[in-house]
Amino acid sequence: MSDLNRGIMKFKGADTPIAIAISAVLVLGSIGFLVWWALQSAYTAS
Repeated sequence: MSDLNRGIMKFKGADTPIAIAISAVLVLGSIGFLVWWALQSAYTAS
């Protein structure tokens, strides 16, 4: 068992490259969306 199979991701295959890639895309995409939303909210000309 690898270290990635412990903690919050306790399922078989949690350490596969595709699972890591999907998680990374979701996390980075969410952060990017929040930054975009914050900038839009801060500089909205209304």
